[in-house]
Amino acid sequence: MTKAKLPVTMILITLLSASLAGCIGNDDETESSNCSGDDLKIAFDLKDDLSPESIDNPNRIADYLCDVLDMDVTIYDVDSAALAMEALRFGNADIAMNIDGGPAWVGWNAYDLEVLAADTKDDGRAFYNAHAWVLKGSEMELALNDNDETTDPFALLEGKTSCHTGWLKSAGMLSNGIFDRMVTLMFKDLSDTETLEPQ
Repeated sequence: MTKAKLPVTMILITLLSASLAGCIGNDDETESSNCSGDDLKIAFDLKDDLSPESIDNPNRIADYLCDVLDMDVTIYDVDSAALAMEALRFGNADIAMNIDGGPAWVGWNAYDLEVLAADTKDDGRAFYNAHAWVLKGSEMELALNDNDETTDPFALLEGKTSCHTGWLKSAGMLSNGIFDRMVTLMFKDLSDTETLEPQ
């Protein structure tokens, strides 16, 4: 093989192997329960610091589902919610757990995924309220506290720069991005979360 063809061949091999990511499972990434019967695979981002008794430990849920459903339950370790969506998309997982609102919305739009269950707070709510903080003395704060129903503090937020916990988190960019640019989002590639990033 000539020297000129070697880099091209290496690039093609790299691209081919990258395109298969998510299509090929790895048995080292899974933990299985001790039930018999069919196998249920749960995509979950395993954290190194999870203790066996932690409420966030997916093995507790796997053991519970194993007992209730009488089937093997396997935890498929993924590194992010985006990879959990890809595991569902390519059939490496049957369900995904602990998916935030942003990736779940993309999964619903791009891959026709549906919500099976939601975790609840101590008071039974399956949602939480995000809070907006503004500077004391700013026009938004004054409009909120002026006891005048004709002033709208939310309208005053238009054009302001906001800061969020994460651009694809449920309280992040996605919330204001959907409201501000719903028509624009309809024309973007919803299978690619990067197209949802603020422009």
